[in-house]
This record gives sequence, C-alpha cells and structure tokens, in this order.
Amino acid sequence: MTTLNGQGVSRGTALGKVAFYRRSGQEIEPSAISDVPAELERFEKVCGQAAEELEQLYAETLSTLGEENALLFQIHEMMLEDPDFTDAVRARIEGECLCAEYAVDAAAKEAAAAFAAMDDEYMQARSADVLDVGRRLVRILTHTDEEALFGSEPVVVAADDLAPSETARLDRSKVLAFLTSGGSANSHTAIFARTMGIPAVVGLGEALGPELDGREAAVDGERGLVALDPDEAVRMEFAALKADEDAGRARTGRYRGKASVTRDGRRVELCANVGGPQDVALALEGDAEGIGLFRSEFLYLQSRDYPDEETQFAAYRDVLERMEGKRVVIRTLDIGADKQADYFRLPREENPAMGMRAIRICLTRPEVFRTQLRALYRASAYGRLAIMFPMITHVSEVRQIKTIAEEVRQELKEEGVPFDGDVELGIMIETPAAALLSGDLAREVDFFSVGTNDLTQYTLALDRQNSSVAQFDDPAHEAVLKLIAMAAENAHRAGIWIGICGELGADPALTGTFLRMGIDELSMSPAAILPTRERVCGLELGEAAEQK
Repeated sequence: MTTLNGQGVSRGTALGKVAFYRRSGQEIEPSAISDVPAELERFEKVCGQAAEELEQLYAETLSTLGEENALLFQIHEMMLEDPDFTDAVRARIEGECLCAEYAVDAAAKEAAAAFAAMDDEYMQARSADVLDVGRRLVRILTHTDEEALFGSEPVVVAADDLAPSETARLDRSKVLAFLTSGGSANSHTAIFARTMGIPAVVGLGEALGPELDGREAAVDGERGLVALDPDEAVRMEFAALKADEDAGRARTGRYRGKASVTRDGRRVELCANVGGPQDVALALEGDAEGIGLFRSEFLYLQSRDYPDEETQFAAYRDVLERMEGKRVVIRTLDIGADKQADYFRLPREENPAMGMRAIRICLTRPEVFRTQLRALYRASAYGRLAIMFPMITHVSEVRQIKTIAEEVRQELKEEGVPFDGDVELGIMIETPAAALLSGDLAREVDFFSVGTNDLTQYTLALDRQNSSVAQFDDPAHEAVLKLIAMAAENAHRAGIWIGICGELGADPALTGTFLRMGIDELSMSPAAILPTRERVCGLELGEAAEQK
C-alpha cells in the first residue's frame, strides 16, 4: 500500500480504480506560413466558433451545476476578446509568420505561466482558464476531436489538473472522486467537485502520474488522503467512514416530506433554484417545497435569436405542470453584465454590472418583455406561477412593469386565452436602492426575493467577476445582513412574504439568522434542501417564532 497526501477540497470518501484523464491533443510545432492575412482570418474564424461552443457549455452547465459555476464559461468567452491575449497571438502570426495553432498555444502557455507565478492562490488557479481557452482554439484549428474520456465504469478520475470544460462535461454518475497533481481549493476542479458532491483531493504533486492508471485507490476528500492498493485495515476504516456518510444521508432523508418547522413553531419554505426544465427532476428529488428561482434566461442563452412566445410557453408550462401545484417563481430575463447573448447587440460597456441589464433591457425593449409576459401568463393556467423581476432600483420601474403586465392580461382576455388572474408579482432585492426603498416597494408587489450575490456586489462595491478583489468578498458582511433585515421588516409590515434565492440561502451558519429576521422562504440548490431542513427542525428561535 502507498499513501499520498494532498489537500482535501471536497468532503466524502470513495474506493475504486484510478483512471488517468487522457487528452487527445498533441504538442504543437511552430510552422512557417506564407499568407499572413489568411492566417489572421483563420484565427478570427475559430475565435467565433469557440465563442459558440462556450455559449452552449454555459447553458449546459447552468442547468446542471448552477449559475455560479456556469458564469465561468462566459469569462472564458471574454478571454477570447482580451487584447493582451489576442495581440500576443497576432504578433506571432504577423511578426514571426507562424501558424495560428502555434501562436495560440504559445500565447496561452505564456499567459498561464504568468498567472501561475503570482503570489495570490486564487490568481494562480486562473492559469487553468487560460490553458482551457487555448486548448479549445487549438482543437478547432487542428480539427481534433474532443478530449477522449475513460470508459463506462465509475472510476476515481486522476489528472495533472482538469480544465473547467473537462470537469463540467464529465458524467457525474461515472465519477467516484477527483485527484489532481496541481490545483488548489480555488481551482475549478475543486469548486465543481463541491457543487457535484464528489470527493476531491488536489495538490498531490509528482506522485500522481499516468503510471497509477488502473490501481485501486481509497480517497478521503476531507483529510486529503489517498491510499493506493489499500490494505484490509484501511478498507475497514473507509468502510466505516462510508457508513457514517450513508447514515448522514439517511438521517437527513428522514426529513423528506416533513414540514420545515423549528422546534418552537416557526415555519419556513425550502425551495429549489433551477436553471431550466431539466432541473425539475432534481428539485423534486431534493424534496423542494417549490421553485424559488427559475432562471428564464437559459432560453435566451441557448438560442441564436429571441425565443418566440410558443417556445417560452412550452418551457414554462412544462415546469409548472411537473411541479403539480407547488409555487414556481420564474425570474424574467436577466441578460446583460456577465450573461451575454450576441443577438441582443448590447453595447460594450466599461462597467457592465452597472449597465444595460435585466429589467432595464425589458423596459427599453418592451416588445421582448411583452413576448415573455404573454408566454408566462399563458403558462399560468397550468400551475401556480409567480413572476419575479430583477434589478429593481425605482418604484417607478415597478409601476411601469405592472402597467405592461395589465396590458398583456387584457390582450389575452380579449383573445379568449386562459390564464390565472391571481399570479403573484414580485421583485428581487439585489441593489441597496431596493433594500432602502423596500417600504415603498412592498406596497406595490406581492413578494420580495433577496438576490444575495448581486446585493453583496453592489453593497460592497466589489465586482464579483474581478478576481483581484476576491479576497475582499464577504457575503455575510454586516451591511448586507442589515439591508436584508430591513427588507424583511418592511415586507412583513406590508403583509407580503420575503425569500432569499442567492448563495447565502443554503449557508448553514446563517439559517438561524435568516429565520430570526423573519425570512419566509429559502431557495437553494436541490441537494442542500434536506440538510437545511434538518437544521431548521433543530432550531429554537424563541420570540422570533411569533413573527410572520
């Protein structure tokens, strides 16, 4: 038996055969070219093809691993337009008359080395992003097939480090654990592993190599331990750990079908965040009491043109029918900032997070907004729908929305199209302006839902896409929590409910805090629902239990 020690980055244990991830790529040799303009045109063309692939990968990842993981691929798309990278490629093509594939490969490796040499661990982990973008371009330029995977049986996947697109594409049912020689707690392998609930150990160094392929490995993702060809004592130890994990799942499983009620009677609704109709099965499997956030922008991001009314209606109806009367909160399109669809032809902005996005697009392009609202109201006849509007900063915006919604309802009524006349209309509290105006806004709508990701970004003046300020990110910052508490107090004073649909909704350290504020609903990834219900049912809040 051989023991390897690394950094445990995703809890859990696994026992199985090692399969070293093999790529079909090859070392790129510098080849001279005679037609520089043609080679530059070739490079531009593959950048477009790569952008299309990344848009598709974003949509797929959004539906399987959630928005936070999916956003990475939009960052990759931005890298394709990064002048530092593209200028370095063009310089090799124009100045050295070298082929595009070599120019891309060299530029990507150069940039990756620069990231890897930085002192900040988070920035070091970004080297994998640059290499991933470079490999994608080289693969298209050389007409190489996608990287080869490793077979059909569940295995312990080992690699030097896995690129984000490689990790996202793996069939989770075939992966027992991840092992990498490089990487860190901030690497995408680690982040995706935690999202998928798969044990992972990174930073194993040179001890992890292709020669381990086929050997049996016992993996402890909490302690960062890998035992190769484990002896009987280690097998027994891992069997005991696995039994504890199974007992934990069984324990939380006992809360399936139960109400989410604290020991002193405070009820909260636990719902699921989903990225598309394909996620409904996960929501039901996770025992969600409803869907607290359905990201309708997946329809726009998967399309090459504005999705028509029938396409949207079919998707919304499908979700509502499958949820069988449980409330489904559908957010109207949240395009802009870090979520781009080319056919919207949005102008390039210096600070897109504060630019033309979400409800601002809807109110300035009413024809797009009306199409979505018509589809939503038509679908409301098939289930319990609530419609939520993102990025609100003014009471006047809500009044405009309500006017347009009323006009749409009148159109449908005149056309004899059935719809639910009692659809709840709500807004996201994701700007400090909305929180500070929550007393006035609460009189205009039926519910609030707090988007903690953007609320944190705008409150702390911290761009969540800017890795250089990641160390200053604090979602549980006192200012953020005070804004949430203010919105909750004003919601209840007006007699409406309030939920949380951002990342903090599943934070175990804040469950009690949110319930004491009076939060009525927490929406999260489906896998987090039963563990959160277990925590809720074990809480005793005292006087807070008397709140709405």
